[in-house]
Formats: sequence, C-alpha cells, structure tokens
Amino acid sequence: MATTLNINGKAHQVDLPDDVPLLWVLRDEVGLTGTKFGCGVSACGACTVHIDGEAVRSCQVALSDVWGDVTTIEGLGTPDAMATIQQAWVDHQVAQCGYCQSGQIMQAAALLAENPLPTDIDIDDAMQGNLCRCGTYPRIRAAIHDAAAKLKEV
Repeated sequence: MATTLNINGKAHQVDLPDDVPLLWVLRDEVGLTGTKFGCGVSACGACTVHIDGEAVRSCQVALSDVWGDVTTIEGLGTPDAMATIQQAWVDHQVAQCGYCQSGQIMQAAALLAENPLPTDIDIDDAMQGNLCRCGTYPRIRAAIHDAAAKLKEV
C-alpha cells in the first residue's frame, strides 16, 4: 500500500511494506543518504532523524509508525546555508571520520530545541545514546555550547 511521508518539507510517496524501517525508506527509496546505518538496534545513534521535532532512531521506526513530519540532516541546513548547530560543528572541527556526525547533529539540534541553554550534564545526558568511535565528545560538547550561545543572540 502506498504511503505518503512529509520529509524535509516535501511529500514523498512510497509503496513499501509497513514494517520497513524508516532508515531504509530514507536511504533506499527517497535517496537521502545522510542518515547512516550504524547498528540496526538503536544503540549507536547514527540513524537519528526528527519526527515532529523529536529525535528518533530511524532504524527502529517502521514505516507504518511514522507519526509526523520527518527531518533528516539534509533538511536541517545546506552547505551554503548551514543551521547554527552545523556551523558550530565545522567551527569546532568536530568530525574526524564523520560517520556518526549526522546523527550527532540531529540529536544536538533536538536538544537545543528543547533546552536552549544546556549544561554539560544536560548535553551528556541527551547525547549518551550517540556513539562516536573517534572520541570527539569534548568537541561535540563545545559545539553544542557554542551553538546555544549563538542561538541566544538571535
């Protein structure tokens, strides 16, 4: 049965079984490959996207369970018009290998939407499910603090 999803502000119709994970809908059907497959069991956070602003692991959300608008890393900003959190990532040179970064950024964006001035503890709590094999956690925290400060100025 065909399903219509609103992804990054655009309607996409897909004809897939209801139990297909959103991750594969995004990557294989819609062609949005910024969302990464990491573990498939919601343990690493590489596949984090937003549904109605809530950070979720797309590997564990079935197509039939998508309850609202989906935002992926491609919908957060563009290379020419980066979101504040994306620019902070660049400014703090957070990425090393970069594989986990789209999930990290999406989790951080959801944190800042909910808590515009997070403490270190708030950041650590919100980001604990997003793993970085390169260990850039101090830079991740610094980038989130920087983005929070810049968003406060606006």
